[in-house]
Amino acid sequence: MESNVRVRFAPSPTGPLHIGGVRTALYNYLFAKKHNGTFVLRIEDTDQTRYVANAEQYIIDSLNWSNIPFDEGPGKNEKFGPYRQSERKDLYKKYADILINSGWAYYAFDTAEALDLERKNHESEGKTFIYNWHNRSKGRLVNSLVLTDEEVQNRIENGDKYVVRFKSPRDETLVMNDEIRGEIKIDTNILDDKILFKSDGMPTYHLANIVDDHLMEISHVIRGEEWLPSMALHVLLYKAFGWEAPKFAHLPLILKPIGKGKLSKRDGDKLGFPVFPLAYTNEETGEVSRGYKEDGYFADAFINMLAFLGWNPGTEQELFSLQDLVQEFDLKRVSKSGSKFSPDKTNWFNQQYMQLKSDAELAELYLPILQSKQNIISSKIDKSYVQKVVSLIKERAVFVNDFWELSNFFFEAPTEYDAKASKKNWKEGTAELMQELISEIEKIQDFSSENTEKVIKNWITNKEIGFGKVMQPLRLSLVGKLAGPHLFDIMEMIGKQETIKRIENAIDKL
Repeated sequence: MESNVRVRFAPSPTGPLHIGGVRTALYNYLFAKKHNGTFVLRIEDTDQTRYVANAEQYIIDSLNWSNIPFDEGPGKNEKFGPYRQSERKDLYKKYADILINSGWAYYAFDTAEALDLERKNHESEGKTFIYNWHNRSKGRLVNSLVLTDEEVQNRIENGDKYVVRFKSPRDETLVMNDEIRGEIKIDTNILDDKILFKSDGMPTYHLANIVDDHLMEISHVIRGEEWLPSMALHVLLYKAFGWEAPKFAHLPLILKPIGKGKLSKRDGDKLGFPVFPLAYTNEETGEVSRGYKEDGYFADAFINMLAFLGWNPGTEQELFSLQDLVQEFDLKRVSKSGSKFSPDKTNWFNQQYMQLKSDAELAELYLPILQSKQNIISSKIDKSYVQKVVSLIKERAVFVNDFWELSNFFFEAPTEYDAKASKKNWKEGTAELMQELISEIEKIQDFSSENTEKVIKNWITNKEIGFGKVMQPLRLSLVGKLAGPHLFDIMEMIGKQETIKRIENAIDKL
């Protein structure tokens, strides 16, 4: 077992949390809990231009709904706080200065126009412009590697705009290890001198992220594949500071249902599934994005589904509680290649979790739906009755929201009848047969499903007619269509008087 595990989930509050982000948080959470470690939430809000006011709370609400709350973060066990980068900004200048003084970084005063010109000149020669050892000391670029200390000092005092760039080493082979992808080798000659700090006093992601991970004692950086190209710079930054680097693990992408390209909100909109854990309202445009919670998915089914998008236990088992996932999770079993998102599989998981829940739990979830239909339902809503209804229909449901469609006839008599089924099953002579059936039903004392079934089947057998001639019109009378659970269970539930009333209605209308 790993000791002193500290992992972090570090989203930017620029909008709702995509399920790819939730999966990253989940894998961090599972890894931390497996090794009795700490799961930290850090808000990376250095890019104030893209900051969205309600996004941080949305991230926290999403983690809580998914049952993967953070142990340490904004407003909670602030051992290494603050946990918002914008509140830590006075910290980073000191570290940029350390790198400049040790020769691992330098000031660059190039204007955007000058850099643009360099780019165009390179393109005209069929080359790509990279700011690094090729050209940083050639004199065409303006930086502290070509200016004297005095010139640099004067420029800074004059208020010239500058950035601090990392000085990538030349002619080295960087050997790195990724917990999922294994050994990775990089030729440092191809790296560019990334900007670490800007003259507005704000660090870039690269510097802030390394400094924060170090100060927060993060042991493992488990993040999305899109950060893989930055790994070399991050490893070099640790080396430059003389700090021990954490272990890195880069997770595969979640792919579109067709398998090509990264899953996006547009895919969800087009194919009719959510890509966010909770519904989200864009305060500027008023646009509402759907959420798994509001669409009726269970949080445990959602998490089980997400865990399998990139990880597998190596067995046939597919249903795992959060506790089971913690037990089984291993970075070595995380795939290197992207995982295709399947809306059907997501619904399958929800259906499986539906069957695992008790009838009492499901009845509790169904009650608010029934209460909202109080104007339709004349009979009073009894909890134990609702529980029985749920037990009869839950196997055919994917969501609790499906319950009404599957069970409305338990609460109200049908007012219309399926035209196609009526035409096929309500023939000449059916009304008389149903009238006879009413007489038989009136005689039944014990109206339990079992007894009623026995009595009516005996009656049909003695009449020497086909079962369909009675059963289909009877189902139509009670349900309004040829659907629903066992017919005699329905009769027992709605009771003798209601059963007779509904058959009489059907005789009238059909």
